[in-house]
Order: sequence, then C-alpha cells, then structure tokens
Amino acid sequence: MLRTRWLVAVLLVGSGCYGMMDSEGGGDISKKTARKGRRVDPTDVSVPKGYRVEVVATGLTFPTGVAFGERGEIYLVESGYSEGERAMRPRLVEIDRKSGGVLRTIASGEKGPWNGLTVSGGSFFVAENGADGGRIVRIERDGSQKVLVDKLPSNGDHHTDGPVVGADGWVYFGQGTATNSGVVGEDSLLLGWLDKHPDTHDIPCKDIVLRGSNFKSKNPLTPDPDDEAVTGAYSSFGVATNPGQVLKGQLPCSGAVMRVPAAGGAVELVAWGFRNPFGLAFAPDGQLYVTDNGYDMRGSRPVFGSADWLWRVERGRWYGWPDFAEGRPLTMDFYSESRGDPKGFVLAKHPDTPPPPAALFPVHSSADGFDFSRSRRFGYVGHAFVALFGDMTPNTGKVEAPVGFMVQRVDPKTGVIEDFARNRGDEKGPASDRGDGGLERPVAVRFDPSGDALYVVDFGVMRMTSKGPDSQPETGVLWRIVRNGGRP
Repeated sequence: MLRTRWLVAVLLVGSGCYGMMDSEGGGDISKKTARKGRRVDPTDVSVPKGYRVEVVATGLTFPTGVAFGERGEIYLVESGYSEGERAMRPRLVEIDRKSGGVLRTIASGEKGPWNGLTVSGGSFFVAENGADGGRIVRIERDGSQKVLVDKLPSNGDHHTDGPVVGADGWVYFGQGTATNSGVVGEDSLLLGWLDKHPDTHDIPCKDIVLRGSNFKSKNPLTPDPDDEAVTGAYSSFGVATNPGQVLKGQLPCSGAVMRVPAAGGAVELVAWGFRNPFGLAFAPDGQLYVTDNGYDMRGSRPVFGSADWLWRVERGRWYGWPDFAEGRPLTMDFYSESRGDPKGFVLAKHPDTPPPPAALFPVHSSADGFDFSRSRRFGYVGHAFVALFGDMTPNTGKVEAPVGFMVQRVDPKTGVIEDFARNRGDEKGPASDRGDGGLERPVAVRFDPSGDALYVVDFGVMRMTSKGPDSQPETGVLWRIVRNGGRP
C-alpha cells in the first residue's frame, strides 16, 4: 500500500497554495478542438513491451460496457446519456468483428443511462436509470426485456451500475449515493436534479443515528437571492435534523452493493458505506471487488484530497461513507485543507470500523469498470485492469495536471498500481487535448472468453465547461489489447 499512498500524496503536494491556483484538468479542451471530431491511432497508445493495441470499432456514442457471446460475438452498450444532461436513446448492439460497424441492434430503451453489460446463461444484463429510478434489466437475444428490480434510488448524483453475475447465479450491482458526502446542497442543482427531484436524499441500508449536524447554503429553488436553506444529512434539501435522530434502514438503499436473483425477486444487501461503486468484478478465486469514486470538493460538505478506491467486498460490511475516506475519518485536518470543510462526522454512531481499501487510485481519476486477468498467455493472472475515466475538474475540485485517462494494472494483494495503457509522452491527458489519436476516456474493460484479449471501452470526447460537461456523440471507441508473444 505504500506505493499507492505515495502516489496520492504526490498529487496533493503544495496544498497550501492549492486553493489559489487554476485547475489544469484533462477536460479543459478548447471548443474548437472538441468539435473537430476524433482521430483514432493505436500507435499513439503506449502499452508494455510484448503487447499491441488494435482498434475494433469507432463512431460509438457514449459506450459504457462490452460483453461476449459463446462464439466470439462482441456486444456493446451505448449509454444514451452523458453527464451534462445530454440524452439520446440507449441501445444494446452487436459489433461486426470484421468491419467494426454495428451489425444489429438487439434492444433499445426510452431513457438512459444504461451502465455496464454482462452476459450469463444466454441473457444480457444492464443497469438502467430513468425518471422513476434505477433498474436492473435482463434482455434476451430476441430483444425482449424483463425488469428484475426497479425504483432504485438513482435520481441524485450517482446512478445504478454494474452488473455482474456471480457463480451463485445472482446478479450483483452497485448503487451510488444521491450526494457527494451525505448532504443535499446547491451543487445538486448544478448537477441537474435538485429542481426535478427536490425530495431526493440518501437512504441508509441499516438503521443509523444522526449527530444532528446541519448545513446552511443558499436556496437556489427560490427567486430570492438572499434566501437560505438549512439541510441535514440523509435529508431532503431544506430539512434539518436533530441530535440522536434515528433513521430506519431500507432496501434498496444508497451507496451499496446489492444483488437480485437472475430471474427477479427481492433485493438483498451485500455491503454498504460506498460512495459510487461503479465497477464490480469477481477475481479468479471468486472474491468480489468494487471500484468506488471518492469524494469531491463541492457542495455543503466539501472534502479535499479523497482518492478513488478498490475495495475487497465482505458480506455485510460497512465501508465508511459518509464519515470516512480510505478507511480514515473525515475529521482529520487533511480533508479540510484548501477550503475543503467536512465539519466533522454526521453519524453519531458508526455501524462498523471501515477497512482500508485494497488499492488507492489518484485523486479525481474516476476509477470505473474493471476485470481480472485469468490467462497466462495474456499475463498478470489475478491482477485487476481498471479503466480510469479521467478527471472532471473543476466541477469536482482542482488538479495540477490531468489525472486518469488510462488503464491501470493493480495487484490486489499488495495494492501496487502500474500504468498499463496510456497515451504516449510525458504529459497525461485525453487525446483531444494532446492533438493525437490515443485514448479519450476509458470507462470499462473486459477480457474476452479466452482471456487472451483485453477490450477497452472508450466513452469518447468530453470537455468540461462552466455549465458542466459537454460530451461529443460518435466519438466513442472500442479498443483491444493483445500479446505479441514473449513474457510481459
């Protein structure tokens, strides 16, 4: 773990002047550059010696997941939605292995995003997010759909994600929190949901006791610029809480990994206390892991310097949100540096002592979909390959240089992280910012059934503006990484 903790510390060095500097994130792409479309060149992507990068498909719109059939068919999900309230029609397609074009559309939906894709028993499983909340949907080869569970609490900051099917036949999925750190604030309006869902708040998975900490902010829901609101944790905007107030746990809930039978049925809790458990994968030994996006420096309870995490998921365990990060309490002075201000705990009693993560990713890197190597021919058996979507600063905080925009390799036993696929050169960042044909925003990876090829789902061009993200349709790419031979 020393190596990854050192990496986080390096990104935060000089925090005394951090609050005064401009953010230099990878999404700071000129409008002119972003509108040019996208050039794709696998030689602009650097991988370790003995591997090569290939292009499978281009011109995709907001892809978020890839999966494979028994005969090598390639299936892909286009989300139908991007941050910044860019809405289109989500769809599940089969990719032509020869041309890279869309061979056929298997199914589509009315509203996105569709996040993630897995195949099991001849059926497809996707996480869908709509006006009435998140759903886990099973899709058959003929395009027919069955909702396994609905009304998941996905109308806030984060969506329903995953899913994956375990050896037990259950469908496991992640559900993100409604807020950054437990409190609905002005940032919820900027993220596009407070005015549409003013009653939305986080839902605990088990009974909790509140400290009664309340947070004052401007009220953007009224025309009076001087109007203020006081909001407590796990409460709707403008609703205060009291010391010792008990909130009953519910299922489904926020910030959790849950599961549902593949045929549908009641939801069960696996673990909770996550912030945004985006990627789920089972290691070769059957252990479930999840990637989790750390806190942002925004809203009524901003948190400074929180990394992204890889967790080893233990049944029934609480992982610390909204009072801990990296297994450490937010009461540490570190998390209040440079205008971060968590203002202490919001829970009077903590359900558990959260464990340390299996690995730490760079601050604001957005560690998302991942998979484990199982093939000696590919190498690194048992290591996790993780897509880092890349920073969305300044909306989420500040960085001194672009963070993420690559695929990293993680040894979950030691926590050591190495870059595996990233754009060439000393400067990190998306290809559109660099003017080359490499990676933009990797959002998921998946090994094919043989385990000999790693497929990388690249969401496409997304620039950050004063009004939020601006994503470009038809700039998504599906890449493939294979061995040339020899030792990795």
